[in-house]
Amino acid sequence: MNLVLIGFRGAGKTTVGALLARWLKRPFYDTDAMVQERSGASIAAVVARGGWGAFRRLEREAVRDLAEKTDDAVIALGGGAVVDPENVRLLRGRGVFVYLAAAPEELIKRIAADGKTAPQRPSLKGGDLVADTLAALEERVPLYRSVADLVVETTGLTPPEAAQEIMGELRLWPATR
Repeated sequence: MNLVLIGFRGAGKTTVGALLARWLKRPFYDTDAMVQERSGASIAAVVARGGWGAFRRLEREAVRDLAEKTDDAVIALGGGAVVDPENVRLLRGRGVFVYLAAAPEELIKRIAADGKTAPQRPSLKGGDLVADTLAALEERVPLYRSVADLVVETTGLTPPEAAQEIMGELRLWPATR
């Protein structure tokens, strides 16, 4: 069974997912990275060229490929992937959805501090970081919660602590640990 991490930008899906994959000795896939690799462009460039619709089509292709070919992996979905019910449907029977939740102010702080990916993150709603985040969270949090099999609140947790919490809740700790 796949572990499918969902949540907003800055929730820790990529970092926590990579840790989980390493600890569980499973492959790790990040749909945002897959889109960038397939398109040969950053997410910002994909959105600039074809709008969010172009990005969502590439994301859906990545999810479809993972759903068809992947088992016992850790998958970090892009923050908006759950907005497309087809993405959820494709992965539902093959995975456990783990929502990495965090307080809005924590997400904003994390996103602002992430100099590595900030240039790759285009505006979601055409506003500044705070306005974009609050508007998108209002739309997405109910979706995240409705899709999630497990919710892990990451505010105040380090990535290893969040990964440990997930493993404990899903009883994935190796017997030797």
